[in-house]
Amino acid sequence: MEFQVKQVSGSPSSSSSADRNGNSNSNSQDPMHSWWESISKARARIHVLSSILPSPSLSQSLSSLADSDRPARSLLQSPDAYDALSFFLSSPDSGSGPDPLCQWLYETFQSSDPDLRLVVLSFVPLISGIYLSRVATADSHAASLAGFEAVLLAIYASELKARAGKPLSISIPDLSQPSLYHTPRSKPSSVAPARQSVGLVSPPLEPQTEVKSTKRACIVGVALDCYYKQISQMPSWSKLDLCEFAAAWAGQNCPCKAEFDVDEHAEIDGFSEVRVLDEGDEIEGCVEEMGKLGIAENSSNSGFKGGRIPLPWELLQPTLRIIGHCLLAPLNSQDVKDAASVAVRCLYARASHDLVPQAILATRSLVQLDKRTREAAQAAAAANAASNSNTPSKAKKPEILLASK
Repeated sequence: MEFQVKQVSGSPSSSSSADRNGNSNSNSQDPMHSWWESISKARARIHVLSSILPSPSLSQSLSSLADSDRPARSLLQSPDAYDALSFFLSSPDSGSGPDPLCQWLYETFQSSDPDLRLVVLSFVPLISGIYLSRVATADSHAASLAGFEAVLLAIYASELKARAGKPLSISIPDLSQPSLYHTPRSKPSSVAPARQSVGLVSPPLEPQTEVKSTKRACIVGVALDCYYKQISQMPSWSKLDLCEFAAAWAGQNCPCKAEFDVDEHAEIDGFSEVRVLDEGDEIEGCVEEMGKLGIAENSSNSGFKGGRIPLPWELLQPTLRIIGHCLLAPLNSQDVKDAASVAVRCLYARASHDLVPQAILATRSLVQLDKRTREAAQAAAAANAASNSNTPSKAKKPEILLASK
């Protein structure tokens, strides 16, 4: 049996409910109210974070970030906060189910504030790197990594909802024509229509309630793809973590990673010419080149950056997209570009040894683009220096002091 309650239009209850609905609608449409609500949520999340971390100095620093005009954005752009959270996430007992920091990341990503979600996404390279490295080296008695998996599953679920069960595909133009502008607008009826090629970037995602070994690469790859979509807003230290983990994942220190840097005439910023006489000299030369970059893969100040892991295409593809941005985006710092240069060469060596055509083609193209970009930058710098040295300087006119009689 159904009960329907009808209220008289003039009754007090109906008018009060209408007032409440009107007030709530006006509050939701008021930009000042939504702005203040976003700031309040961000400050509350930062205060929760400061209560989790035991360091008093860090708690004071986080409190100052919470008092800023844009707390979530300030937290995203704070290198001190990132270093502190990275230290706790990299500890040996991190990533378990009851880990409070993983729980904070999980709950923060559920927020509707886009800046708070960006804060969580900035830790995707670090979480993915630590998680995959521990899984690859874990034994049967290893600690649970349910905390890391919960964060990755939350990001995966949000992307699953955004894609709505559809695959990611791209339309490939008709390669029989010289360019897109040569494609005729209308074709005769006697000519069969050209078949449009469609490339599948990612198949439809399936709902996942846990991280299974067969779906692990897919889940982490989707998280890295979400990171790539927001990479223009990611801090440089987060990109640097991804590049260093990618170089460690490749696990290839063989001489073939410097294959494209052997040139008799060109000297590419950090990759000078290598004269190979025998295998021993070649290895020594490669070590020297890596040292010139100043990005040793196991440097003392970068901490643990994982080890060699399986690299299926669903994990390697988003990783190469991120590395491509780190290599070629003009606003990236030189440290990020150098780290990406080392990473893509290590991945090329790994792909060459594993004989994966897709990976060889992608990494080889990125290495060549990086080499040409560095050559062009070096040539422009040399030309600029030459023009400055050839520009005659004007002689200063003698100063004349006028004295009154």
